[in-house]
Parts: sequence; C-alpha cells; structure tokens
Amino acid sequence: MSPTLTVDREHLYRPNVGVVLINRDRKVWLGRRAGVSGLNSWQFPQGGIDAGEDVEAAARRELQEETGVTSAEPITRTEGWITYDFPAGFRGPKVARGFLGQRQVWFAFRFTGDDSEVNLHAHHEIEFDRWRWADLHEALDLVVPFKRDAYAQVVAAFEHLVAA
Repeated sequence: MSPTLTVDREHLYRPNVGVVLINRDRKVWLGRRAGVSGLNSWQFPQGGIDAGEDVEAAARRELQEETGVTSAEPITRTEGWITYDFPAGFRGPKVARGFLGQRQVWFAFRFTGDDSEVNLHAHHEIEFDRWRWADLHEALDLVVPFKRDAYAQVVAAFEHLVAA
C-alpha cells in the first residue's frame, strides 16, 4: 500500500491583511492601483504579512506604506480568513512562488487624521496613483472581478459600521 499524500491547502494561499479605512462621514478610502487603468482598478489597502508579524501590526504597516496614514484606530476585524483565487493565466511573483491566491484578515480602522495626511508616495513601492472617499458598497463595482466575492464578505462584515 502506497502512502497517501496530503496537501495543506492553507499554505497555497499567501497570508495577507486588508484595511477598510472609515472617515468621520462614514465613507471608506479607495485607491486606484498604480499603472492599472479601467473601472476595475480600485481597491482597499492590502498586503502581505511578514514572517512572525502580528496581523494587526501588518495591517497598520500596509496602511502606512500604501496610503501614508498613521492616524487610525482599530474598530474590528473579520473572524477567520477570507480567501480568493488568482484567475487562470494570472502572472506575477505570488503565482511564481506557488500561491493559488490569497487568504486575508480584514480590519476596519477609524481615520482620525486629516485628508492632507494621505501620501501615496510614503513608500518606495507605490501601490496607488489616485484615491478618494466612497460609499462602502461602491467597492464591489470597482474592484477586479476575481476579488469581488472576497470584497462582498468584507462589505457584509463591516457595513454596520457605515450605516447611518
């Protein structure tokens, strides 16, 4: 009898965090991905978790690197992981390292600063070339289609935070 090979699917998804930044008017921060054109080029800040890094620390780091924002207080986070698969034919360093997609913990942060704090050039790797405040549900129509199901879960988890 030959041994059974089991694959730990969790390790096939890159650990990642995402941040929904909510301002005083209950609008959320959306950025347009640098170098990407078209309607589906907007998203929330998100990025990888470094080895040994706490997930909230990763969320704060990614928020600062991608937006320049440090004036933010945590409100809540999603329970467990939200995953999405990269589409067939997707190219990039994450796929080259063997990942099928990403698994994410999402945080809602309250923005306590002023809009002038946003600095898209805060980090040497620029993620966004434009940004704006939007209604939470707008993100579903503006994100790339392969992330839409994950974003629907994020919207459902945080929509009570922006309700009037």
